[in-house]
Amino acid sequence: MKRRQWIAVPAIALVAMAGAAHAQGFPNKPVKLQVPFAPGGTTDIVARVISEPLGKALGQPVVVENKAGGGGVIGATETVRATPDGYSLGMATVSTTAANPAINPKIPYNPTTDFTPIINIAATPNVIAVHPSFPAKDYKTFLEVLKKSPGRYSYASSGTGGIGHLQMELFKTMSGTFVTHIPYRGAGPALNDTVAGQVPVIFDNLPSALPFIKEGRLIPIVVAAPQRLKELPNVPTFKEVGLEPVNRMAYYGILGPKGLPKDVVDKIYAAAKKALDEPAVRKRIEDTGSIVIGNTPDQFSQQIKAEYDVYKKVVDSAKLKLD
Repeated sequence: MKRRQWIAVPAIALVAMAGAAHAQGFPNKPVKLQVPFAPGGTTDIVARVISEPLGKALGQPVVVENKAGGGGVIGATETVRATPDGYSLGMATVSTTAANPAINPKIPYNPTTDFTPIINIAATPNVIAVHPSFPAKDYKTFLEVLKKSPGRYSYASSGTGGIGHLQMELFKTMSGTFVTHIPYRGAGPALNDTVAGQVPVIFDNLPSALPFIKEGRLIPIVVAAPQRLKELPNVPTFKEVGLEPVNRMAYYGILGPKGLPKDVVDKIYAAAKKALDEPAVRKRIEDTGSIVIGNTPDQFSQQIKAEYDVYKKVVDSAKLKLD
């Protein structure tokens, strides 16, 4: 009678085999895509544009969920703590992976090591806009009004420590102005109050603000973009007005928790690329004033680190602190 021979398999090989087996069956149920802000903002808009075609490419629904609070930190923290199996993903923003971590030492995650970046969907310009009742309709007059009445006006942002907050604080430092910060639980609520005239100024991402600008319910003053935008040809960039450090666009990508298996990452990345190749999807993103990116996981990882480093230097050099 022959003896059965057992071959020892290294633990690392077993892990790799298990990961491969998991990836082959992934996904076999709906995938959650968490937006760390309230509905109505740019992060929410981009997530909902990509979710349906992404789900179609994956063969399972991609369900968008909103988890607002803390300038995006609450939702981002939930993504960090999720099981690394590909079924719980999050939307990555400059606020959650660069600006907020750079200014807030109490954030419970490291933006460069606690996520698995997958793909940057789009880059979007940012804009300072005002309610039509504000006594300025162009940048020169806007600056004059703020300097004449320091502390009289306030501005809305998507949350404390978010990109809108940090870039506006940098603007204030560089322009020698003072405007009071009013943080919200996302761009949607901030926009609602600005459009209603409850807050006179907002620093927001262009996709969420643009519909109100087109309707004349907000007046654009200055934008953060590589050059003037075709949607706003008469609005100068921060670089044009001498404030180049403020002239940074936002990114909106997809990431998962640390330790996401490479095969799972590759499947999600391939599905997202397929979705972004659809002309209708690209048009919907570009119609918001955004630029389709679609970079690789490695490229997106490097981009997140570079952006965090930039904002950390901004915070340190300008000695910015939370309100």
